[in-house]
Amino acid sequence: MLLFRGRARSIHQNRNSGRKYTINMCSGRIMPKMLLFAIPVMLTSILQLLFNAADIIVVGRFAGDNSLAAVGSNTSLISLMTNLFVGISIGTNVLISRYYGSKNEEGISKAVSTSILVALVSGVFLTLLGVIFARKILILMHTPEEVLGLATLYLVIYFFGMTPMMIYNFGAAVLRAGGDTRRPLLYLSAAGIINVILNLFFVIYLHLDVAGVAIATVIAQCVSAALILRCLTRETGPMRFSLHNARIDFDNLLKILRIGVPAGLQGVLFSFSNVVIQSSINTFGATVMAGSSASDNIETFVYFSMEAFYQATISFTSQNMGAGKIDRVYKVLRTGMICSGVVGLALGAFAIICEQQLFGIYTSSPAVIAAGEQRLRLIILTYSLCGLMEVTGGVMRGIGYSVLPTVVTLLGVCVFRVIWVVGLLSIPAFHSPITIYLSYPVSWALTFGAHFACFLWVKKHVLSKYAAGQPVRP
Repeated sequence: MLLFRGRARSIHQNRNSGRKYTINMCSGRIMPKMLLFAIPVMLTSILQLLFNAADIIVVGRFAGDNSLAAVGSNTSLISLMTNLFVGISIGTNVLISRYYGSKNEEGISKAVSTSILVALVSGVFLTLLGVIFARKILILMHTPEEVLGLATLYLVIYFFGMTPMMIYNFGAAVLRAGGDTRRPLLYLSAAGIINVILNLFFVIYLHLDVAGVAIATVIAQCVSAALILRCLTRETGPMRFSLHNARIDFDNLLKILRIGVPAGLQGVLFSFSNVVIQSSINTFGATVMAGSSASDNIETFVYFSMEAFYQATISFTSQNMGAGKIDRVYKVLRTGMICSGVVGLALGAFAIICEQQLFGIYTSSPAVIAAGEQRLRLIILTYSLCGLMEVTGGVMRGIGYSVLPTVVTLLGVCVFRVIWVVGLLSIPAFHSPITIYLSYPVSWALTFGAHFACFLWVKKHVLSKYAAGQPVRP
């Protein structure tokens, strides 16, 4: 069932201490408001990437190769274990945006309380999971013996920061539901700067090696979580969180899970499919691996720049659905596609023009640069297709359909790529890195087409009924 419109109660903006940060997504021109929403999200993601890179750089330069391998080898595992819960925070964003659009203060208050408590519970669960099973999981991943001890130490300490990490993610989702993307950016910036300073202090001066990097990360996560909680507890409107009165509202919890779990599972399965793709790239040797890795890092900055509009379309669509302004949902989709497509093409062209300088950041090897350029030139200019795919899926989730875009994406991206790579690489004529790289633009185009077809179906059979006040089920 679509997230209910609820019993509307007027939201008095003059009672909300954070009103200057919010965006009215249900009236006025969409383009400038979407840019105002998306640019801080974009900067937040880019800063997160830069701060994560700082961890790798510090430990690589001042602790040694085994320490670098220990930190780097945990990246995919951490993503695998956290993607489900980070995806659930999307459910928080959709639900609170819907309540915000329908001016349901009581619903907002209950959803905020539920979301923060879910963050606490999921953080504790992830900490226990990571601390108890860290070494066993790393052994299953065939982590080399000379790296295993350091990798285990890093992972155990890192997972003590899971609770503040979840609080920040869910808290940021709460703020973004009202259009506030600036304060999450400010909080992450402050935490990131602290992280870099502590990295240098713990590793260079205290010689704590990977433990120093992990401790610095945990402290930084605590800072970002504390700032988010401070912000929410000082709100005077329905967005306020009070630990004294906090409780989980199971009706809201089910709504959050219904939207968030499919999005989280999509992230988890993405991680699995990426392992298969990376394993295929590894068969072509160290040079291709290094070039592909460098290109992938460059592509990541383009992806997260476009992904900001995916986040924007979720909030804009949810609020307008709550307000019953179905016509604006179509405008949100069109605006999101234009913004994401233009950003993808512009940054892709920039990456091609500056490819030598960009690859020079990662390596000085001509062979590695050549291997990286082969991937970059094939993928980066078609990356806008990925943006269009994400935005269309974001609108579907904002409407209340989360399972449908998840299934389409998993079939069109994950399953298709695995079949493509496994099938074509077995044919001698197609046994090359280019075959693997081609799976990206082809899968994006197919999945975008499928998403758009699903949206047209929802528009015809669901949104028209919803606009007329008829009960509908996704």
